Amino acid sequence: MVSRALTIIDVELQDNTSERLPCAIVLDGSSSMAGPSIAELNAGLKVLEDELKADATASQRVQLLLIRLGDEDSAEVVTDWTDAMSFAAPTIQAHGTTPLGAAVRLAMHKLEEQKARYRANAIPYKRPWLFVLTDGAPTDPDWESAAAACKAAEANNQLSFFGIGVGGADMTVLSRFSARPPMRLQGIRFKELFVWLSRSASSASKAAQGKTTQLASPFSWAEVAT
Repeated sequence: MVSRALTIIDVELQDNTSERLPCAIVLDGSSSMAGPSIAELNAGLKVLEDELKADATASQRVQLLLIRLGDEDSAEVVTDWTDAMSFAAPTIQAHGTTPLGAAVRLAMHKLEEQKARYRANAIPYKRPWLFVLTDGAPTDPDWESAAAACKAAEANNQLSFFGIGVGGADMTVLSRFSARPPMRLQGIRFKELFVWLSRSASSASKAAQGKTTQLASPFSWAEVAT
């Protein structure tokens, strides 16, 4: 089953040889997200789908991976690597705990796997993005080693990490994953967040190879530090 999945992804890369921007998104699906938060999160994912598909360049160049955390001390891939043109927003369910370390480890592993596929298929790619959205604190006991590994990977230019706290998220914990300070969502403005993400990804995907992109201000959705 795994070998078949790898073959499908390789065919996708051979059919579309555009430079890629891999974007892994870790989504908190723990029980504390139940109610309006999870509803708005799912609505936001649909906005992400629509925004990326409406952009001819981004739809071919941005690749998405979605991981849900929430079950015991593990995480699950809910959308494996797919070009934005083929992305269908999943529905995230809210139940379980917050194994943040396990989710970040899984995301980092999947990023390295995908970079290896790009190289095997001679596909150029930009530095991957790793987004983490959570409304709590980690419940897995070894999250600190995952945080250290993530921070080191970013320092080595293996990825760019974006931590986003929702509600009562522990921002001190999120700050351990990256040298870049985490941001806190205004209320449950997931739609505005995903519009920003899609447009930022679009800009980055169009940048010349080797060039960095100045991301738009996040203040349509992020709280202003006081």
